This record gives sequence, C-alpha cells and structure tokens, in this order.
Amino acid sequence: MRQQLPPQIKKVELSSRDHGRTVIRYQVTTDVGTDPVTGKRRQSRKRYETEAEARQALADVQDKVHKGTYVHRRNETIEQVIERWLAGRTNITDSTLAGYRDYSRPVIDAYGDLPVQELTKHHIDVMLAQLEAGTLSKSDGTKRRPFKARARQYTLTTLRMVLESELEQGHLVRNVAKLVDMPSPERKAMQTFTAEQVTTLLKKTANNPLAIAWHLALTGLRRGEIAGLRWENVDLDAATMTINETRVSVSGKPQKRLPKTETSIRTLPLPTALMEALKQQQARQKTLEIVQGETYQASGYVVTDSRGQQVLPDRLSRGWSRACDTSGVPKIRLHDARHTCATIMHLQGVPIVVIAAWLGHVDAGFTMRTYAHNQPESLQLAAQSFAKL
Repeated sequence: MRQQLPPQIKKVELSSRDHGRTVIRYQVTTDVGTDPVTGKRRQSRKRYETEAEARQALADVQDKVHKGTYVHRRNETIEQVIERWLAGRTNITDSTLAGYRDYSRPVIDAYGDLPVQELTKHHIDVMLAQLEAGTLSKSDGTKRRPFKARARQYTLTTLRMVLESELEQGHLVRNVAKLVDMPSPERKAMQTFTAEQVTTLLKKTANNPLAIAWHLALTGLRRGEIAGLRWENVDLDAATMTINETRVSVSGKPQKRLPKTETSIRTLPLPTALMEALKQQQARQKTLEIVQGETYQASGYVVTDSRGQQVLPDRLSRGWSRACDTSGVPKIRLHDARHTCATIMHLQGVPIVVIAAWLGHVDAGFTMRTYAHNQPESLQLAAQSFAKL
C-alpha cells in the first residue's frame, strides 16, 4: 500500500514534458535551525527525481540536524571569509596581522571568488604548486615571485586557521586544508664568517653610515634589537648595553615591540671594539646635529640615518648585503652574523650556557644545535690533534 508523503515532501508537476508525460519532481523542504546572525528560521529546499531519493534525503538532513552536523548551503566566497576572519583577529600585534594578510593574499588571488564550500584539496594543491613555480598571478595580472617552502607553509597554515574557524562555526563540513601535505622545509646549511672575515668587513665598512649596525650584528644582536637599541640603554661609563626593545616593520612603518622572550631582555658588557665603535657613532651623530642644525631630528636611537632618524629593519638587511659585496667577503644573511658570533665564541671555548645567555636564549641546547657551527679551520685543528695522542 502506498505510503502518504510526509509534510516535508511535496510532489511537484513541472511545465516540461518527457515523452508526452508530465515531469514529476519531489521537493524536500526541511527546517535546519536558525541563522546565528539574523535569528531567522533557515530551511533546506531541494528537488529529487524519485520519491525514494526524496525520502532518503529527508532522513539524512534530519539526522544531521539532530546530531548538529548539518551545514547550511552558503554563497560566501573565500575572499569574504578570509576578510571576516582577519577582521576578527583583535588580540594580536599589527605585525602578526600583516603577516596573516600577506600569506592569505595568494589564496584570494587564486580562488577569491570561489564559494568557500566548493574549495577542495585539489584546489589547494594546485595553488601551492603554482606558488612554488612562480606561476600564480596577482590581482593585477603580474606573476608572483616563487614562494620558498617556509612561505608556502605560512600560506597553508593561515588557510587552515581560516577554514578551522568556519568549521567550528558550523559553516563547513570539513577543513580540506588539513588534508594537504605541509611543504617540506629546505635544508639549508648555516653560513658564518671566520674571525678574519669579520675583521675584513668591519675595517672596509668603517666609514659606512651603518657601520655601527654591523658591529652590533656581529656581537650577536638580532636585527630588530639592532634597530631598537637606544642611547639611554647604552652606558659607556659602565661599558654595558641593555637589550629591552626591538623594532619591526609593519607595512613599511616602524613599530616598537618587546623582545621575543624574557631571556631576550639582557644586559651585556661591551667588548672593546664595540665600545670604540659606539663612541665613534655618538661623535658622528653630534657632528651631524651641529652641521644640520634644526633639520637634524635626533631620535635617540644608536643606528640612525644622516638625519638622525631610526633605520627600518629591512634597510639593515639591504645595507648588510651591500657591505658584504664591497668588503669582498662571502654574502651571508644579516642573521648569519648572529650565527657567526655564537660560532666564534664557541670555538674560543666559551661555555654554551654563557653563549645562550649572551644571545638571549632560554634553551642552551637550542643554541648548540642552531647557532654554534664548527668551521673547516677548526676541523683541521681537530685532525692535527691526533698526532699528539
């Protein structure tokens, strides 16, 4: 005996005909809760060719609604979802927010107009491959530079966070970004200067306006610590400097930040060479102030430009690259100057725990694994030691 249709299923006769017969469809209308924003009742409505398909669909939707796993069809695009997620990041620093924005930009370029519920693992795999190859186009039509593994990792991590938020809000069935393999990081050998190369660079850049920055870098300071060092934290009488501030670039503008960890806040004794370099920098700034008069605006920072203003971290990196070129030493990263400091101290027999304290690390084991590198010259000395056994 034919069962009566439940109230959620309606038999609909279409205007079209098939082989002279009226086309029949079964429309399923189901209450699926209320909209969390408007508070209005939400309904799911879909048509099926057969009564059996309609009954099964009704049962599936009701089961998901009962379990709280039903996801209502939404037309929000990936760009809209990302922008809403970024707007909700209120408890993070401006630099972190800028990073999220930068690393979500390739996703918007690739699939900004795509409804977020239609995003698949394949979409993300294709985007990451294009980022690696440098074939992904920006919104203006130009190609993005190739992304290294770390940059692709940040992009995927940011997308995972966005989709996880949508999942927790009940807007997605699953976080497809979690199905994508995280790009493997490149294994990159750390590069450091020898003691002779350190001497060469400092001598040949002695008259460079940023010479004091290279002294500080080779003394083990981070880039942000170099840019954030103020004269009020340098005591030339006691021969000490206190590291308690860093400067970062956010959209091309400097912003003050506290050091990375509590151990990053430290007071260091000044090595003789750095002490002399600081005195020279102080004298240079006073001379510029006298010569320029009111046009000179003293900022109170140790590393400044010719007008007395602080130098952005990005400019330090570019200046360091040029300093390596003009000095004829291997071109290593500015952060590798910090590696150089740790390595030379290590080769001079300074205990690892002391090096860790000097660099502002919490874990001496991390210092040993990451910053202290044996150099070829030290390995030669080790080989020669066998003759004494």
